[in-house]
Amino acid sequence: MKKQILTLALVPALIFGAITVPLPKEASAATSTGQIISSVSLRQGADVDAARIRYLKPGEKVTILSKVNNWWYKVRASDGREGYISTDSKYITTSGETSPGDSNNNSGSTSTGQIVSSVSLRQGASTDAARIRYLKAGEKVTILSKVNSYWYKVKTSDGQEGYISTDSKYIKTSGVTSPGDSNNNGGTSGGSASEQAQKVIAAGKKYLGTPYEYGSSRDNTSTFDCSDFVRQAFLDGIGLKLPSDSRGQGSYVKSKGNAKTDWHDLKPGDLMFFMDYKGTSKSNYSGINKATQTISHVAIYLGNGQILSTYSKESGGVRIDSFENRHWEYRFLYGGSAL
Repeated sequence: MKKQILTLALVPALIFGAITVPLPKEASAATSTGQIISSVSLRQGADVDAARIRYLKPGEKVTILSKVNNWWYKVRASDGREGYISTDSKYITTSGETSPGDSNNNSGSTSTGQIVSSVSLRQGASTDAARIRYLKAGEKVTILSKVNSYWYKVKTSDGQEGYISTDSKYIKTSGVTSPGDSNNNGGTSGGSASEQAQKVIAAGKKYLGTPYEYGSSRDNTSTFDCSDFVRQAFLDGIGLKLPSDSRGQGSYVKSKGNAKTDWHDLKPGDLMFFMDYKGTSKSNYSGINKATQTISHVAIYLGNGQILSTYSKESGGVRIDSFENRHWEYRFLYGGSAL
């Protein structure tokens, strides 16, 4: 009888023990939730070249499983699919996440840099951010993090922290390896800027007549939307990998300090950015504050008032258009060199 009682006494303990077995780490790994603000690609890997699973739409909720680095989240969408999305705040708002890859983590500077040419040290990662001071040629800085393809967060020798352009004409670095690093943008072929521009134009013209497709795949050249076409022309022509969307390309040009609002100041091979189409008449665009308008189209300037781009199925895909005294001129926001 004692033996039976002892056996029964163990049963509750065994049941209780089973209940307290901890869940696998993966099941409790989510560190925050997020809400999509603007349509963004859910990709199979943490890279702009990774295959797109689908677009996440504004208003969708996602669970953030981890922050891969400063540029990518691993997330689980509401339909259960897992993938990677940009951490850019223009695409997603988050709550509660802190992680070793976060921008607040400066404990592991990845490289040092030497200023090549005078450059602004700014309070934020934007050309609109206030200037702290100019960094002079020859100054040494510690790179705390790479915010994106266009900006470093740095600490100067006198202890000031701020943001500077990643452009190699301003800073020479050693040891920075990360998504969006110079591996993406530093492989340009040799030659002067004008020679490189002509290579881009020649590469783009090879695609004349290629059909238009909104949201075209960046993995093939059978169809293009406007930003995909521009990206491919630069990639084929000089090996420069631009951002995948027109707004990112616009930010890239601005980050280089090359933006011009007067198209007469542009050179062949420069990029041109446009607002939404509102009609063919110049009066349709009067009174609009272009500084507040969103980029909806990008083209390559050919010179002599002509542009190379693609914008609709009806237009026949990649084509050359006259720019001056047409809706293109009225819609123009700014342009500049990506080189």
